[in-house]
Amino acid sequence: MSRKGVIVMNRTLSCSLSILLLLASAFPAISNSQSTKWSENDERALLAKARKGDASAQMWLAAAYEQGWFGKANFPEALKWYRRSAEQGDADAQNALGQMYENGEGVAQNYSLAARWYRKAAEHVPNLGGAGQGRNNLGMLYLDGHGVPRDFAQAYMWFILTGSESNPNLSIARGHMTPEEIRHAEQLTAEWVRQHPNPAL
Repeated sequence: MSRKGVIVMNRTLSCSLSILLLLASAFPAISNSQSTKWSENDERALLAKARKGDASAQMWLAAAYEQGWFGKANFPEALKWYRRSAEQGDADAQNALGQMYENGEGVAQNYSLAARWYRKAAEHVPNLGGAGQGRNNLGMLYLDGHGVPRDFAQAYMWFILTGSESNPNLSIARGHMTPEEIRHAEQLTAEWVRQHPNPAL
């Protein structure tokens, strides 16, 4: 398998695991079932909340449709509910919508739209869930030049902003850079952090 294939697979598994963990805490009655398939009652409960504009319910409903938790995958419904949640500012939905565009899942593959939604997720502070994933995914697009110009300094910055110095993608970006380019990327990172203060601190 290619490096890109491994990275895409790792991102998909990471996103799915994050969704499952968050869902278990958000909807314990649903997550206590022994099956990964959800009932029609589960779907109706999420739909009722989603239709009332609950961004979190919209995101989980979309995830359930995308993953086939109601029996089979339904990408048009996943796309619809991810978009509604993402437009309300849910970072997890913004990242997931970016992944659908990057992978051409239920839509024509469009790296530019993937970058747009990843950036929206990446701009969230603090770095939780979809924000960190959006930063990593946006960094990957900069690393490969998909939907954005290839820019190792931007890739490096977004990988640093994931908050994980052990991010293997950071090493890949660093391997393409001179010491001067790394210093420039670190300056970009420091400037981004100054412009996006963490309200929790």
